[in-house]
Amino acid sequence: MNIGLDMMGGDFSPLETVRGVQLYLKESTSSTLLWLVGDENQIRPLLQEYAIPAESVRIVHASQVIEMNEHPTKALKEKQQSSIAIGYRLLAAGKMDAFISAGNTGAMLVGALYGLKPIEGIQRPTISTVLPKENGKTGVLLDVGLNADCKPENLHQFAILGSLYAQHILGIPQPRVGLLNIGEEEGKGNILTQAAYPLLKAESRIHFIGNIEGRDLLIDKADVMVCEGFTGNVILKLAESLHGIARNQKIDSEYFDRFDFEYYGGTPLLGVTKPVIIGHGISKSRSFLNMFRLAQKMLETDLLGKMKELFLS
Repeated sequence: MNIGLDMMGGDFSPLETVRGVQLYLKESTSSTLLWLVGDENQIRPLLQEYAIPAESVRIVHASQVIEMNEHPTKALKEKQQSSIAIGYRLLAAGKMDAFISAGNTGAMLVGALYGLKPIEGIQRPTISTVLPKENGKTGVLLDVGLNADCKPENLHQFAILGSLYAQHILGIPQPRVGLLNIGEEEGKGNILTQAAYPLLKAESRIHFIGNIEGRDLLIDKADVMVCEGFTGNVILKLAESLHGIARNQKIDSEYFDRFDFEYYGGTPLLGVTKPVIIGHGISKSRSFLNMFRLAQKMLETDLLGKMKELFLS
């Protein structure tokens, strides 16, 4: 298993990426080789300082970095020696099995779409987030920002992708799929949700339970919650603010602690041919540890192979 990491991605790189590597290697029992892509002059002294075993990593020098404020497409085109561009070339060539970065989100998305291509049959890849339920369980919400405008067929495919993710990564045997709407009754909502509803209802590959409302997101009503990316991103940012408010108010709550993005690490890009995991720009070592865990689980369960099989059937 070969997992690649953009060592220069994120506000606290490469120090926190190296610390994340250290945490993962301490707990990992698999024979994973980590491909560390970044400025070798910055990376190598930190690897020595944190006693990273040389046999567990391979350094790939990247002389350029795509900064957070750069235009994704322009930067990828002009910075061919950046850590993100090199990472995607290695992933596409089969040198790496998965790629992780907390760098420029737009560049990560553009790189995946043009460097890897979507799985055959999938119109648009999607990004998701995990939402903690009040009873201790978790659910998955998608899309959360990649596709601000959608067609009914996109929501239909998001439901299938989310259901597979919930089943194989979250361990939910028969995920309940709900369509986020302004009312529970069939026929409610805007043109998009009204048209998506019958597609989901007729889909035999998912367990569709109908419409769900905003008040249902954090209770145990649905395991997969489907919406277009504009609404999903608003919900994602609201969820992040709940953790910030709880922390600022010094509220000691195990439940609100689960809204911390570092608890989950990063979001997978679902619908492309290889595992790509995108982290928050302010990710620290625990986030990178959890992104490594997610990449490993996606590879061990062959999640993308199952997606390809389902969409080709």
